[in-house]
Amino acid sequence: MSVLATAVSHAMTASLRELVLLDRASGQWSRHPWQEVHARAENIAERVLDGPDGAVGLVGEPTVEFVAAIQGAWLAGRAVSILPGPVRGADDRQWAMSTVERFAGIGVSQALSYGNHLELLGANGSRLQVHDVTAVGHTRRSTTLSPQAAPAGAPAVLQGTAGSTGTPRTALLSPEAVLNNVSALWQHTSTDPDRDVGMTWLPLYHDMGLTFLLTGFLTGAEMWLAPTAAFAASPFRWLTWLSDSRASLTAAPNFAYSVIGRYARRVSDVDLGRLRFAINGGEPVDCEGFQLFLDELARFGLDPRAAAPSYGLAESTCAVTTPEPGTGLVVESITDPATDAVQRHAVLGRPIPGMDVRISESEHSRKVGDHTIGELEIRGTSMMSGYLGQDPLEPGEWFRTGDLGYLTDDGLVVCGRVKELITVAGRNIFPSEVERVAAQVRGVREGAVVAVGTDGNSARQGLIVAAEFRGPDEAGARSEVVQRVASQCGVVPADVVFLAPGSLPRTSSGKLRRLEVKQNLEAARV
Repeated sequence: MSVLATAVSHAMTASLRELVLLDRASGQWSRHPWQEVHARAENIAERVLDGPDGAVGLVGEPTVEFVAAIQGAWLAGRAVSILPGPVRGADDRQWAMSTVERFAGIGVSQALSYGNHLELLGANGSRLQVHDVTAVGHTRRSTTLSPQAAPAGAPAVLQGTAGSTGTPRTALLSPEAVLNNVSALWQHTSTDPDRDVGMTWLPLYHDMGLTFLLTGFLTGAEMWLAPTAAFAASPFRWLTWLSDSRASLTAAPNFAYSVIGRYARRVSDVDLGRLRFAINGGEPVDCEGFQLFLDELARFGLDPRAAAPSYGLAESTCAVTTPEPGTGLVVESITDPATDAVQRHAVLGRPIPGMDVRISESEHSRKVGDHTIGELEIRGTSMMSGYLGQDPLEPGEWFRTGDLGYLTDDGLVVCGRVKELITVAGRNIFPSEVERVAAQVRGVREGAVVAVGTDGNSARQGLIVAAEFRGPDEAGARSEVVQRVASQCGVVPADVVFLAPGSLPRTSSGKLRRLEVKQNLEAARV
């Protein structure tokens, strides 16, 4: 077995704690000892070994069998790829065809699913072997599974990248890289399986969701897992789940903290007193929104020192930097010399064990106070082997992330992305700052704002703000966006485009597809 499968087997079989899963239909939680999860994984591994060579694909909401299938694939010496189900409004047949084609393109020969997803994938007429994970992942063991060695250099995870500014790619994550990243994260956070409880609703096809779950795999700690759709239907249930589970660890993207902080008056009768480490990652951190969450929920026992704004990406398995437990939200303020406007950025902590970061100068570099903003590069023991179909990433090689930022004594500060940088009249503007300001206007949906720059051949060069809007006074809101952005960011938007809620394109993990938004806006202006 790989070092990863071996470590997971040891932790699961030695643990006396449980995986706790929410059934979305009934609203009930079910408890499954980690030893039971491992027995189910062995049955799944046997079924996989009876099938063709190749990676294993997973599609569906998390059930005990679904979760067990991750380790089942590793016990069989196979890589695993987790893809999302169809989003609301999608054509089921087209989704199934697209998913089967994507699996085929990354070397998946067998897929495990259940329910309607199983039927759709199985009816596609492809060579993909589709198994009912509910039937295969039973608890009855009648034989002893023979350890299976993975081929040399074979990945453990085929992780899709977000594709928010370009075409999604597949990162090849070795067993060693996954083990190193998860182990470094729980060591960095001082996770103690005897006292810590994790709670997550993040999708398992996203690197942050999978890595958070794997901390339970590798520590044997109690882990509560809810379907992402259950959170989406009622975000405030997250607080109830944290209270009921007495969770000490959780993770979510920034929008979740901001939404709950803004509408915290709706919260009642929860106890967040045990929460000690709340990761905020996956997208830029809104310092004001995160601070509001911490302030509003302090009355329910939340310690503000639990705040853990962090940095990571799929190419490094997940985590790269995160603060020490008990640090809380640390904010860096920088002043734009052209406007004297103050921009606030969260400090994202120091590198986890085994990872290194540096800032390299480029044509996008600029001096801000005592710091030089440049492109962030990373390397270390958690890095991918490379992208599928491309040249490998050599061990120790620096990887250019495409993110712009700088380093302080407290850790990393990320200001934006190279591809998203907007240049107007010779000034570089970070879209996240424009988006934060625009989102303050009444009727503009938070987390649904995109700022882009027009290309040089555009008839009207400058800044365009596109936002999902719901309200009675569209013209007044548009004028307010222009006024706020001009006053606080020092640039007058050439246009403000309001769209119906749900109109902005997103990746499967919920990130806005900025490049597609820009292309759509340019096409509409021709």
